[in-house]
Amino acid sequence: METDIVSSEKVRLIDVWAQPPLKQFMDRMPEIHRLVKLSGSSAILPGGVPIPELIDQMNESGTDLVLLSAWCRPEGWVIDNDEIAQICRDFPGKFKGLATVNLSKPLEAVRELERAVKEHGFVGLRIVPWLWNLPPNDRLYFPLFVKCIELGIPFCTQVGHTGPLMPSETGRPIPYIDEIALLFPELKIVCGHLGYPWTDEMIAVAWKHENVFIDTSAYKPNVYPRQILDFMKGFGRKKVMFGTNYPQLNHVECAKQLSKLDLPKVSLSYFAHKNAERVFGLSLSQQ
Repeated sequence: METDIVSSEKVRLIDVWAQPPLKQFMDRMPEIHRLVKLSGSSAILPGGVPIPELIDQMNESGTDLVLLSAWCRPEGWVIDNDEIAQICRDFPGKFKGLATVNLSKPLEAVRELERAVKEHGFVGLRIVPWLWNLPPNDRLYFPLFVKCIELGIPFCTQVGHTGPLMPSETGRPIPYIDEIALLFPELKIVCGHLGYPWTDEMIAVAWKHENVFIDTSAYKPNVYPRQILDFMKGFGRKKVMFGTNYPQLNHVECAKQLSKLDLPKVSLSYFAHKNAERVFGLSLSQQ
């Protein structure tokens, strides 16, 4: 029955927020080292983790598909779209790419996004506002939003405070996500990291706007806020997606905790993979 609470059985998962745990990513993103250590993942820092080890975690946890993000910062590329595309080719069926761009160069950014989607089959755009110190209602994002709508892909971003020691203002759901959802009602917006400590605001914005969604990346299931779990049991069933922010969080540990959540089975299935399939245009039946 739809009202049954989930048991310890393994569920199929799509992880909508991860980055390749390669040494170059760790070296070029010093801001995240503190976050990784606080999460108990500091063993990955010296040399990164080979992709086959990530796949072993995916197989053990029942994670069918991981969306891997490219990263760019004002100082230059951390890991570019072509590098993500190569990982997707090397391990077919395990990964899909999320593009990123150099936000400071609007024309180049739009062309790069279109190239990543049309040439490499990427399924979304991700920009992390705190890296640029620009909230998503800044005009530099607007051409990208139009291109996302044209390409039929979501815009993925970070909401809430920053785990790294950087200003958190750019992560406020209100006014920033609310404003861009009003200006671009056809734009699908996936807001990562729950919006904490503005979780209630994030839920309100997702409730208000048809095309605004939440992902739970960077938070282990055993610490999901109660209001998120309550939202997922009702109207928010089709609004929330699973994410890890790998390598911050481990897929095996997250999967074990997911099976213990006080959620109806139907809510868990939407959260675990169905919402991601719909919003990103994916199909686990083809994996």
